[in-house]
Amino acid sequence: MYIVKTPPFVQFLFKRLIWRFIDTKKVFLTFDDGPVPEATPWVLDILKEADVKATFFCVGENVKKYPEIYQRILDEGHTVGNHTYNHLNAWKTNSEEYLENIKLASNEIDSKLFRPPYGKLYPKLSKKIEEDYDIIMWDILSGDFDSNISAEKCLTNVTSKAREGSIIVFHDSVKAIEKLKYVLPEVMKFFKERGIGFEKIPNK
Repeated sequence: MYIVKTPPFVQFLFKRLIWRFIDTKKVFLTFDDGPVPEATPWVLDILKEADVKATFFCVGENVKKYPEIYQRILDEGHTVGNHTYNHLNAWKTNSEEYLENIKLASNEIDSKLFRPPYGKLYPKLSKKIEEDYDIIMWDILSGDFDSNISAEKCLTNVTSKAREGSIIVFHDSVKAIEKLKYVLPEVMKFFKERGIGFEKIPNK
């Protein structure tokens, strides 16, 4: 079970986390779980063709396996973020182990941005992570990972709910790539037709 649009009360309760950006006419495309050869190069090709910059929240072990793809993300001007080394669920992991896993990923990923896998954190752990990172969440979850919805539904999830300043989650993963091949070009077309541009999240 997941929520496509993060409710305002959740954003208010966890207001130290970054859910969207205000005072901007851009939207922010983000991609989680890569890099992998089955998906990330295609995403990079499409973004390059459209002259769009995005943010990739990378899993450390994938960066170690595919350093050339990771380097391409950087070379083409995108931002990267830490997504732990082993895609850990904070609700099922000891806090010390979780923090060590982030640190391990930081050996591969040079970034001050962090996104928790599954969007799961708890306040004490979040405060500790905030000492070193900006925690980037989202206000739109596309559902591209969900085998129970169509590509058309995934597209509607984004186009019907996103707004200026939205942080939108996609996945450059094996599970998501088939939906993404339909959805990503359509999403970029949708916003461009409405005069809304794209921006990467700044890595301070």
